[in-house]
Amino acid sequence: MLASYPVLTEYEVRAFAPGRVNLIGEHTDYNDGLALPFAITRGITVSASTSPEPFVEVDAPDIQRHDRFPLSSPGRTGGWQAFVRGTVAELLALGVALPGATVRITGDLPRGSGLSSSAALTAALSLALLGLAGVGDMDRIEVARLGQRVENNWVGAQTGLLDQLASLCCTENNALLIDFRTLDLEPLPMVLGEHRLLVLDSGEHHGNATSGYNQRRQECTEAAHRMGKESLRDAQIQDLHLLPDTLERRARHVISENGRVLQAATAIRTGDVERLGRLLDASHASLRDDYEVSTDAIEDTVVRLKRAGAIGARLIGGGFGGSVLALMPPGAEPPPEAIPVSPGPGARLL
Repeated sequence: MLASYPVLTEYEVRAFAPGRVNLIGEHTDYNDGLALPFAITRGITVSASTSPEPFVEVDAPDIQRHDRFPLSSPGRTGGWQAFVRGTVAELLALGVALPGATVRITGDLPRGSGLSSSAALTAALSLALLGLAGVGDMDRIEVARLGQRVENNWVGAQTGLLDQLASLCCTENNALLIDFRTLDLEPLPMVLGEHRLLVLDSGEHHGNATSGYNQRRQECTEAAHRMGKESLRDAQIQDLHLLPDTLERRARHVISENGRVLQAATAIRTGDVERLGRLLDASHASLRDDYEVSTDAIEDTVVRLKRAGAIGARLIGGGFGGSVLALMPPGAEPPPEAIPVSPGPGARLL
């Protein structure tokens, strides 16, 4: 049962949710696997105030968009509005007594760049509307599940829980080791010495609902079924001979990526930065060759970063565009448009 408290006297709530960088563990979340993301300092801010009318009115000045819909029946639509309407509908389905609201969405997180702007939006919006409704601090995993339902059922992207958990549950200076089968969360202090992490946008933006993301998920489900496994988390490399070529490569990526996550966690714990860099390179090669989610723009970006001295670089996010993460040694000169990233705190009320 949801706890409640008096609505703030100012009748306005502000919430911030960060984007995320997934250090390693790509396309493993919907396969009951492992991942190692961290929240970044950039993100989405949602300001919500009560309205006397039973409507939700939304302004997104950064993209010059506006929406207005009845609170009792959000209705379905496409684009960014689907995230907002879906979040409202899912909160109502949980029994949250939302008031009419005026909502303003701002942020400094590029859309479609692989930094999880959509999960940050639903997380910030959920926290702001829960606060506006006078609901106490809802379990963060449940808020993450709500965001996943929005992606799956309202937007049409069959994503897992990686982005939502990273935005909601990460802590400052730590990466978050996630086991998606048990939902065990383990913070890992990120101590890289004088090495730096940065991201460089490939310039090619993507949307999970319109890319090959859903197809990859279907291929993983079929691969697990053919091997007689509940999910690819249960599969072993020696099982791959049971699969046709394409499914074999998809499964090999997932199985090997889970192993790389565990190795990366060990490298972080022991301060073995060089090993971490090699694991990033191996993850990218697997995503490119076995999972086939890279593009020419991504590959050009990886080459630029490696030429600049990166000891490891890989695409992040769903692929088919977006950004590349690089681990840079001391003294290296990255491309000027690259953005330094470091682990920041998760979503919160402001």
